[in-house]
Amino acid sequence: MKQLLLLLPRLVRMIAQLLKDGEVPTRAKLVLAAVALYLASPVDLLPDFIPVLGYLDDLLLAAVVVDGLVTYLDRGLLLKYWPGSAESLDKVAAVARRLAMWVPARVKTRIFGGRAEAA
Repeated sequence: MKQLLLLLPRLVRMIAQLLKDGEVPTRAKLVLAAVALYLASPVDLLPDFIPVLGYLDDLLLAAVVVDGLVTYLDRGLLLKYWPGSAESLDKVAAVARRLAMWVPARVKTRIFGGRAEAA
């Protein structure tokens, strides 16, 4: 969880880069844009000034997004913008998958629009 929390600023930068990439499906771009706006917004479901709990909504959202990106986007495309090594992506993805387990796979498929086509 600590890795995901520390990853939030880099995740926002990565999302911005993915939004510019023509290989990313439109539906995934819409999801990423909404997530970027939420993470950048000072308004949260749980205000950040509440100790520990204040960052919980951001952490869970980051977990769902990382899990969705790893599942539905091409790995090479994701690694192109990932702010670290492939090994660090795998580690963060494993943590994200555990945190995002409560989101049914069919919901993530609907949100992200399925696996990206290989270019």
